[in-house]
Amino acid sequence: QVQLVESGGGLVQAGGSLRLSCVVSGSIFMFNAMGWYRQAPGKQRELVAAITAGGMTNYGDSAKGRFTLSRDNAKNTVYLQMNSLKPEDTAVYYCNAGQLVGVPGRFWGQGIQITVSS
Repeated sequence: QVQLVESGGGLVQAGGSLRLSCVVSGSIFMFNAMGWYRQAPGKQRELVAAITAGGMTNYGDSAKGRFTLSRDNAKNTVYLQMNSLKPEDTAVYYCNAGQLVGVPGRFWGQGIQITVSS
């Protein structure tokens, strides 16, 4: 069974940085699209960032200029570097993987809490 294992969440002050990692296990193929979504209390799930196997990225508006998504295909791992964090970034972040570009993939991580204090 495919599993997406997330790490790197926690509590950080506004203006600080965090680095999230998502490792895919149990897959016999490489996912074409991977990325991160987030959901804050009372809010809809939204795209944070996504990346293709070829390294093409797509960022949500809130992430542009502050977050950087990268991918190590050999390790089936994606990394989300989050800089200049704001209290409104507080949410549960979910790793996502699939085959189609531009839409959420089939597989999800359990979610990791990011809390940014003001």
